[in-house]
Amino acid sequence: MNIRNRLLIAGGFLFLANGAMAQSVDDGLKKIYYGNFAQAKQEFEKVVAAKPTDDRGFYYLGFSQLGLEDRPGAEATFQKGLTAIPNSPLLQVGLGRMDLIKGNAAAARQKFDAATAATNGKNGDVARAIADANTETKGGDRPFALATMLKLFDNTGIKKKDQYTPTAADYIELGDAYRFLGGENGGKAIEAYDKAIELDPKNAEAVMKQGLVNYNAKLLQAAVNDFTKATQVDPQYAPAYYELYQFYFTQKQGQFDLPKAKQYLQKYLEVADPQDRIKNEYFLSSIMFFDHDYAGAITKAQSLLPIANEGYKTKLTRLIADAYLQKGDSINAKKTMDTYVSTVGESKLEPLDYKLLSEIYSRQKLADSAAQVANDQKALAYLEKFASLDTTQDVDRIESVAKAFTNARVFDKAGDWYQKLVDFKLKNKENPTAIDYYNVGLSYYRASASEARTDTNMLNKADVAFAALSDKFPDLTTGYYWRGMANAGKDVEAKTGVALPYFAKYISMAEGDPAKNKAGLIKAYTYSMVYYYNKDDKAQMQAFMQKLEPLDPTSEALRQIKDIMRTPAGNTAPRSGTRSTGTR
Repeated sequence: MNIRNRLLIAGGFLFLANGAMAQSVDDGLKKIYYGNFAQAKQEFEKVVAAKPTDDRGFYYLGFSQLGLEDRPGAEATFQKGLTAIPNSPLLQVGLGRMDLIKGNAAAARQKFDAATAATNGKNGDVARAIADANTETKGGDRPFALATMLKLFDNTGIKKKDQYTPTAADYIELGDAYRFLGGENGGKAIEAYDKAIELDPKNAEAVMKQGLVNYNAKLLQAAVNDFTKATQVDPQYAPAYYELYQFYFTQKQGQFDLPKAKQYLQKYLEVADPQDRIKNEYFLSSIMFFDHDYAGAITKAQSLLPIANEGYKTKLTRLIADAYLQKGDSINAKKTMDTYVSTVGESKLEPLDYKLLSEIYSRQKLADSAAQVANDQKALAYLEKFASLDTTQDVDRIESVAKAFTNARVFDKAGDWYQKLVDFKLKNKENPTAIDYYNVGLSYYRASASEARTDTNMLNKADVAFAALSDKFPDLTTGYYWRGMANAGKDVEAKTGVALPYFAKYISMAEGDPAKNKAGLIKAYTYSMVYYYNKDDKAQMQAFMQKLEPLDPTSEALRQIKDIMRTPAGNTAPRSGTRSTGTR
C-alpha cells in the first residue's frame, strides 16, 4: 500500500461505534480519519485488550497496521481476531483484503461474498470495508465495489423499521466507488461527496475527494481549490496537505512547482502523526532531496533503513537511489537498485521502482557498444513495465513511453504504445487527434522496413491506423497519402495496384497546391505511372508522366520508362521489374 493510497483510504470511519467501547473506537477512527495510523494502532490495541470479542477493534487495528505499511502485522491481527470471533464477516473482509494484496482475487471474492451474505449486504462497516478493499487495492473489482455500496443503500422491499440509513461515511465510500470507475462516473462521485457534506459540513475528506475527481478530469485549478478548501474546512486534516504536496511535486506542465511542494509537505508534517517516526523522518529526508541536499538525504535515509519495515525500506531505497542519480552518481544509483532488486525479487517491485530503474539505466554510458545496447534495452523494458503496471495511467505517461521507443528506433513498440494512447483516450471518452492516429501508423510503417525483408504485418497495422485517420479526419490528405504508402510498401513494383485508390484520393485533394504537396505528389504520381506502365495502359501512363516530370525531372522511374518507350519493343510490351521508385 503506497503512501498516497494510505492517506486516501481513511475514508468514512467516523460515527460508526456504539456500546461500551464506543469512545475508544471513536478515538481510533478519528485517528485513522486524520491519517494518524500510529496513534490509531495504539487506540485499537486498547480496545481489543479490554474487549477481545470486539471484531471492529481487531479489524481497524489491522487496518491501522496496513496504514503503517505493516502487512504481515495486519494479516496476523485479522487472523487473531477471527480466532476470537470465528463468525465475524468484518474480519473475513480483512483477510479478503490481504488476499487481494497478495494477488489472489478469487480467494478474496469468496470472503467478500460470504461476508455480504452473512449481513444481507446491510452492515455499513462490512460494505464499506469490501468496497474500500476493491477500490484501493491493486487487482480489486471496482464494479463490485460500486455494486456493494448500492446494495447497502437499496431499501426496496424492506420494512421501514429495518431500512438502512446512510451516513456521511457511506456516501464517501459510494463516491470513491464511482471515482475509481472513472469516465462519466465522475459526476456521480461529486454528487455522493456532496451528500456526505450535507450530513457533515465539516467533513474535509469529502471536499478533498471532490478535488481528486476534478484532478482526474484534468480540471487542475478546481482540484487545487478543493484541496485548499479541505484544509480550510479542517486545518488539522493532514491528507489534504499531502494532496497539495503531491500535486505540486508531480512533474507535469501546469503542476510542478518545487517550492510549493516543499511548502505543503512542511505543512503536512506539522499536523501529521508525531508518533509515526519512520514516515516523518522519511519525509524530512525528502525535504533534503528537494533542497538538493542529496548527500544529507542519502545519509538520513540510510540511517532509517535498519529500523524500517518492508514498506518503508522500499521508499527509502528508492529515495537513496534517486538522490545518487540526481547528484550525477548513476553508478551508485544502479548499485543501490540492483542490490534491492536481487534482495526482494523483481515480482515485488512497484511501478515507481521500474520508473527509477529505467531512468538509471538510461543514464549509463558504457564503452562496450554491445553492452550499451543491452543496457538501453533494459532501460526501455523497465519503462514499459512502469507504464503497464501503474493503474493511474494517463496520456502523458503513455506518450512518454511511445516517444522513448521512437527515440530508440524500436518502432514496433512505439506503434504499440501510440495505439495504447488512442485506446486510452477512447476509453475515457476523449477524441484522439489526427496526430495520434498518424503516430500509430507512421511507427508501424517505419517498423516494416528492415535490411532482410519488408514486414507485411507491420504494413497492415500501419494501413489500419491510417484508415482510421482518413475516416476520422476525411478533410486531411494525410490519411489517404499514407494509406497509399503503406499499401505501396506491399506492392513495390506497382503490379497489383493495391495502393492506387488511396493515391488517387490523395492526388484529387493535393493537386490544388502542388508546391505544398510536391513530395507527396511525386510518390503518388510515380506509383500510378509505374502501375499503368505494367498494365500497358499508355494513355494513363503518359498522363502521369506529364504530371510527374515538372515536379521531378530527374526521376529514375520516369527515365527508365522513357528509355524503354524509345525502343521498338517498348512500344508493344512493358519490361518487367520496373520499380515504383521512392515508395519505400
